[in-house]
Amino acid sequence: MTIAQDMLFKTLADPTRRAIFERLCRNGELTVRALTAEAGVSQPAVSKHLGVLKLAGLVRDRHAGRETHYSAQLDALAPLLDWTTEMAGFWQSRFDDLENLLNRMDQ
Repeated sequence: MTIAQDMLFKTLADPTRRAIFERLCRNGELTVRALTAEAGVSQPAVSKHLGVLKLAGLVRDRHAGRETHYSAQLDALAPLLDWTTEMAGFWQSRFDDLENLLNRMDQ
């Protein structure tokens, strides 16, 4: 696993961060206030989670007056997609080998 993959997995392992990221993916750009309203945690906690998501490259912020708007950066998920594709190929190969073995045993 690469460092980028490891960081993304660690970042998204937290259920609150994952929920914040999912909301940004579904709803587009949101303010900290809007994210806090449904996060179930305090505004400072939401801001801290957003900082971790930003450090991992999963969100981008934009300042407009006194408010900060956050948006999901879907391209940052590329290392995870690469890993899942690699693992899918690994397991498909293993299942093919098992199928071949079972077919030989049946003969």
